[in-house]
Amino acid sequence: MFRKRAEPAATVPASQPAEVALDRITSVLSAGLSWKGNLGGSGGVRIEGTFEGDIAMRGLLVVGETGRVTCQKLRANTVVVAGAVKGDITAERLEIRSTGKVWGNVVTETFSTEEGAFLRGQITMEDKVEIEPGSQEESVSQSQPIEER
Repeated sequence: MFRKRAEPAATVPASQPAEVALDRITSVLSAGLSWKGNLGGSGGVRIEGTFEGDIAMRGLLVVGETGRVTCQKLRANTVVVAGAVKGDITAERLEIRSTGKVWGNVVTETFSTEEGAFLRGQITMEDKVEIEPGSQEESVSQSQPIEER
């Protein structure tokens, strides 16, 4: 009944939660939902609805089969496209599934597709791709001034 544990329970230090979530989905934009705006930060996001705006994040971005993304620039560590993306993609790793469609130029370290995948644009393979979401978020917010009425 009372025995000493052989190994202590694994705990994640409070200083590392963002690093742990970079390779798994932590947020979902469900099918039937539409969102306009910019997305930035760290973590994993799955888009099954419609998203319009720039994306600059550290982590995993999955555009599901029902997902539709329209943007000028999409930056993430890993991007998996099973739906549709209209815009330029910069990622360390890009995977376009058989149902995926991409209209835009791609800069990546690793690229893979399945039979039936669609890409209209140029692919540039680089040795190293820098993903810095902070710098793009600042430029996006500065380039869109708010008009006062």
